[in-house]
Amino acid sequence: MRSEAAGFFRDLSPSAVTAGFVAVLVGFTSSVAIVFQAALAFGATNEQIASWMWALGWGMGLCTAVPSLVLRKPVMVAWSTPGAAVLATAGVAGGFSMAEAVGAFMLCAALITLCGVTGWFERVMNRLPLAIASGLLAGVLARFGLQAFTAAQTNLPLVLVMLASYLLGKRFAARFAVPLTLLVATLFVASHAGFTGASIRFDLAVPVFTQPQFTMAAAVSLALPLFVVTMASQNLPGVATIQAAGFGDRRAEGGDAGIPVSKVITLTGVVTLLLAPFGAFALNLAAITAAICMGTEAHPDPQRRYTAAVSCGLLYVLIGVLGTAIVGALTAFPKELIAAIAGLALLGTIGTALTTALKDDFHREAALITFLVTLSGVVLAGVGSAFWGVVAGALALGVQRIGKSHFDRPPRQP
Repeated sequence: MRSEAAGFFRDLSPSAVTAGFVAVLVGFTSSVAIVFQAALAFGATNEQIASWMWALGWGMGLCTAVPSLVLRKPVMVAWSTPGAAVLATAGVAGGFSMAEAVGAFMLCAALITLCGVTGWFERVMNRLPLAIASGLLAGVLARFGLQAFTAAQTNLPLVLVMLASYLLGKRFAARFAVPLTLLVATLFVASHAGFTGASIRFDLAVPVFTQPQFTMAAAVSLALPLFVVTMASQNLPGVATIQAAGFGDRRAEGGDAGIPVSKVITLTGVVTLLLAPFGAFALNLAAITAAICMGTEAHPDPQRRYTAAVSCGLLYVLIGVLGTAIVGALTAFPKELIAAIAGLALLGTIGTALTTALKDDFHREAALITFLVTLSGVVLAGVGSAFWGVVAGALALGVQRIGKSHFDRPPRQP
């Protein structure tokens, strides 16, 4: 481990640290309120909410930093935001206790672990054409790109300053465009007293154990929906992000093994199972934050982008230690700044994903359908648009292949 740490500090760069910070900033501030609502839906006390932050911070941090450092690849893990939304709704409607919720978390974690151990989820994803995976990724990220500019409706000066900083940074110091944009935006907001009042307490988060209670009602109403949305709306685009960024398994094409998706999913399931009694409801592969740390903005050299993921993981652990203090500080940033920095940091990844999705004639229409359905944000049967985008794209590709022989189809792009 000592040699890994030494190599990490040699590979570390300001752009990687900034990418890790932006990933944490975007990941937490965009959804932490939903997690709070989910906890409150089960009658959580302030101590239990702090314990949720402790469990999620340590879980995401260790599942991100340790594999990234060992594999030298950017492994990114996050909490299930759509899962938290499901819990917030179902918890209120069903009147479930915290003990029943913890039992449901553990059952969901066991199902996720089973998916990882058997490897069936990764096998299904490996059969997905790269064009459709890229269309899925572009659809997921494009909403964040749009939000970067719709933020101008409520804070036009800030967005214009950030856009100008980004464009100038790309022209004269492309590697540091995002760090410079974030710095300029922070100074601009500070000079205009734009930071919101943050409720910061510097108490260390203390884990609170809840004895799990397993009931059929919680299994059906909480565990199964949490499992489905986590796999379909989080792990699925997470794998697509890995593939589109070039970190998938390419041994069949003579490349390296890439990120071992099944092993990482198994890790998220096991860690969730261990931390569930303290509030970790579901850990999974990241998509949005992964795109930030896996893109060229993190580092031009793909072999050094793992340092962005490690930086992100260490910040997650810090949040787990300090709990509500860090969350309070992060939520002091204006929502327009967060939306704009996320969109600008993802521009390169969105462009690359769209190029890959649309570059060949055979997959273009199916990839475009995947992109549009995913971008629509449609939710059917409680499942998000990422899943339905893949279904629509696969159906379009299947219809296109009717009557064509195997030799008429182009090979899967490397």
